[in-house]
Amino acid sequence: MDEVDKTILNMIQDAFPIESYPFKIIGERVGITEQEALMRIKKMKDEGIIRRIGAVFDPHKLGYVTTLCAARVPAGKVKEFVEIVNAYSGVTHNYRRNHEYNIWFTFTAPSEKKLRDSINEIRQKTGVCDILNMPARRTFKIDAKFHVQ
Repeated sequence: MDEVDKTILNMIQDAFPIESYPFKIIGERVGITEQEALMRIKKMKDEGIIRRIGAVFDPHKLGYVTTLCAARVPAGKVKEFVEIVNAYSGVTHNYRRNHEYNIWFTFTAPSEKKLRDSINEIRQKTGVCDILNMPARRTFKIDAKFHVQ
C-alpha cells in the first residue's frame, strides 16, 4: 500500500462522501481520478484489506430487533451452513470460533417474529438445530476505526 491507499482507507472510515459520485470526490481529495480511486478500492477489497463499505445504522431506532446467534455446526457442514446463513440480508457479521459453538452471527430483523422465523428456517434448511439466540440486553457502541499510517 502506498500513501494514496492509506489516505483512501482513512477517508472512507472517517469522511465517506455522501454524494452522487462519492468515488469521484475521494479521487479529487487524494489527487487521482474517479476510475483510479475505484480501482484502488476494488484491489484493497479483493486483497481482504477492506471487508465492506457501508453505513452503520442504529437498528433499534429504526424499529428493528437484533440478536447474536451461536451455532454448533459439524465440521463437514460449516461451508454449507455459512453460505445459507449469509444469504439472509439481516445477517451482518458471521465468524468462526474455536468453541463448541463454532459459528457465530449477528442478525437484524424488522420484528421478533421475523427473527424467530428466520432462525427456525435456518435450522430447517441446514439441519443444524443447536442455534442459540442471544438478544442484547444492553447496547455497547463500538466505533472501530483503524487509522492507517
